[in-house]
Amino acid sequence: MRALAGWFSVGLMCLAGCDGLGPPGGLNQTDLPASPPFEDQLSPASQAAASYYQRVEDRHKTLGLLRTDGGGPDVPFDDRRLFETFMATAFSREFSDVGAALVRREDTSKLHRWETPVRVQAFFGASVPNSQRAEDGAAIARYAERLGRVTDHPISSVDRNGNFAVLVLSEDERRVSGPLLRRLVPGIRDREINLIENLDRATYCLVVASAPNVDGVLTRAVAVIRSELPPLLRLSCIHEEIAQGLGLSNDSARARPSIFNDDDEFGRLTTMDERLLQMLYSSQLSPGMDAETARPLVQQMANALTAPGF
Repeated sequence: MRALAGWFSVGLMCLAGCDGLGPPGGLNQTDLPASPPFEDQLSPASQAAASYYQRVEDRHKTLGLLRTDGGGPDVPFDDRRLFETFMATAFSREFSDVGAALVRREDTSKLHRWETPVRVQAFFGASVPNSQRAEDGAAIARYAERLGRVTDHPISSVDRNGNFAVLVLSEDERRVSGPLLRRLVPGIRDREINLIENLDRATYCLVVASAPNVDGVLTRAVAVIRSELPPLLRLSCIHEEIAQGLGLSNDSARARPSIFNDDDEFGRLTTMDERLLQMLYSSQLSPGMDAETARPLVQQMANALTAPGF
């Protein structure tokens, strides 16, 4: 999936209510930037984006990509593949700080994950039709429930006071989303905002998460998904960005069968991805752990999760 994920660490001085999205009471749809008044609801830039991504999805389907089967007998995985994929996705990140900018360059990282309940809250730009809001909102709620079962960590979909925002925005709405992003994640840096507002066409969606105490504990996240994406691509972004926002922030060319791979072969969380998330939220690991310390523990878990009869 042409997506990006990463986190930043900032020193936040939290006042009352700072652990939610914005001020006490949360945000609602009226807090989102309004769309420009175009006769056809979408601006020329947004219409062009919708046409482009529809062609991308059509081509993907022709090529047999965006699979929804979770991986089958044609793509088996063993303990070595599971181990290597976990190390690549959990101990690296997709983009790094270079001067005052963020660039897509893999960098090493310590283990990150949430320790508090994850409350996923969906927000939709004014241009997003009600039918799409209902479809995406239901998909996010189902997926949050599934992730909670897989990780055995409290993950739910909420209507207010969330700490993991999923923004579905048009081209025009995303380009002026800076004030909203600052409200959702106090302390977010200009480089993250610039990345989101000036997203290149090859990137369908992205997620950034905050670890304010530099200890590997994630406390907030914001996923941004282009509203112009057609249904299959949009749902694949929901699956990948929320999963990456839980702590598996990197993609790997060796990750197969997996959504954590830029080849777009799989468009839904796979069986191997579920194993990766189980490992990430295992009590054997802890936030802030480095790769060398975690390596033998990860190997043991990979062996157990691929043992015959598991």
